[in-house]
Amino acid sequence: MDRLRAGAASMGIELDPAQIEQFRTYLAMLSEWNARAGLTSDTALKDAETRHFLDSLTVSLAAPGVLKRGLRLVDVGSGAGLPGVPLKIAFPACEATLVEATARKAVFLEALRDRLGVAGVDVLTDRAETLARRGGLRESFDLAVARAVGSVATLAEITLPFCRTGGRVILQKGADVGGELEDGRQAIGAMGGRVRDVMTVRVDELGRAASLVVLDKTRPTPDRYPRRPGVPGRRPVRASCGRIRG
Repeated sequence: MDRLRAGAASMGIELDPAQIEQFRTYLAMLSEWNARAGLTSDTALKDAETRHFLDSLTVSLAAPGVLKRGLRLVDVGSGAGLPGVPLKIAFPACEATLVEATARKAVFLEALRDRLGVAGVDVLTDRAETLARRGGLRESFDLAVARAVGSVATLAEITLPFCRTGGRVILQKGADVGGELEDGRQAIGAMGGRVRDVMTVRVDELGRAASLVVLDKTRPTPDRYPRRPGVPGRRPVRASCGRIRG
């Protein structure tokens, strides 16, 4: 885990031996469960130390200091637990809710949580569009994160409803996000958000550039959002869409 440790240190995150051991356990479970749960590609699994774990920790660059103090975060479309579980390992004061609609992946997340022995991690098995309407979840999180599970327009609709007013969304995207971001501005505004920043991430150990799209939640999300499951992905809110129907 030398590359993970060095890359994290370059971002101001000092991982102690116990945390490194948790990441080793995480990697072992990814290898053990991958064939049955379809968690990641074989290529990505071989380089999980940087491609998954270190990449997830780059989220902290858009929330300096806040994660260390502890907050309530939701990882939407968590899949193999990314970026939520690496953030929880590195910043144990946080409370993490992992949202995953695919049952076999959610079972893996529950097993991973139990094997790691971490408290303050909830796994919810349902669509984000459904969960974001549930009491205790809607507009209740300080931070929502998502890692490459859809366009900016789609992600805005399924993440911002989880955030309290004054909260923040951090979307992990590729280096070239400009056009996608412009296409998503209508959706961001409709959900009660605004673009705070677009950060270019360069960490030597990753070997590539990436982007963090940072959104502020400035007002409550209208009751009609998010729309029915699947609709945000099929018909993202865009300026050219005219009247939006569920």
